[in-house]
Amino acid sequence: MHVGAHVSVAGGVDNAIERQTEVGGNCGQIFTASPQVWAGPDIADDEATRFRDSDLGPWVIHASYLVNLATPKDDLREKSIASLQAECDAAARLGIEFVNVHLGAHTGAGVENGLDNAASAIDDLDVPSGVTLLIESDAGSGTKLGDEFAHLAAVCDRSHTDIGFCLDTAHTFAAGYDLSSPDAVAETVAAFDDTVGLGDLHCLHLNDSKHACGTNKDEHAHVGEGEIGVDGMRAIINDDAFRDLPFVLETPTENGNGFAWNIDRVRELRAASSTSQ
Repeated sequence: MHVGAHVSVAGGVDNAIERQTEVGGNCGQIFTASPQVWAGPDIADDEATRFRDSDLGPWVIHASYLVNLATPKDDLREKSIASLQAECDAAARLGIEFVNVHLGAHTGAGVENGLDNAASAIDDLDVPSGVTLLIESDAGSGTKLGDEFAHLAAVCDRSHTDIGFCLDTAHTFAAGYDLSSPDAVAETVAAFDDTVGLGDLHCLHLNDSKHACGTNKDEHAHVGEGEIGVDGMRAIINDDAFRDLPFVLETPTENGNGFAWNIDRVRELRAASSTSQ
């Protein structure tokens, strides 16, 4: 079972390895730089070597929050492409399989234009061999794209690049796809498969939600402690469509619990299902 957390690279990207081990993870996700500024990766050769030599994985690089592939603005588009290209190149250097990014917002240009813009921006990238760009599902608010499975499918259809996808369970739930029971999970999985295709799903951001289904509110909760709840999270963790994917936690640190507690909870919910069978 591949389960881990989004950990810090403070002091060097190779420090993510020890931090992941400390919380009990065996795969994970990182930012290569602050996600709030246009700062590219700054990785020393010795750091990259130590990271590549680790047995943990798979790993995901999460792109900067500033990246907006769907934007109609030329300057923001250019910055977004340059930033994402740098992350893809860093992934190749580090031996990381996946770079994860949101589609962004069309900011008034309209859904279809936004999807066209995103597909075009993706095709302006030179994604290195061995690296796959993943488009993450979104909670959906304002003019953000990616909350509908149809948006993900449309970008895949319009792009000439071999992209994949990452489902965030909290985002998917907030976007209106129910995940709070085994039946609801099965229905949502079927909807994704029919619209996008499970063969292109490579990662799951495993987060519970502090807000109800369909609220478009993106706020993560501890596994089993939010609106998705224990039954829903257990069904997700053990669904045949997901169980072999890397589960990456972006859960909060609050109420005395952090990543280690959530990783243990995920393993307990997998074990509980195995025992019941």
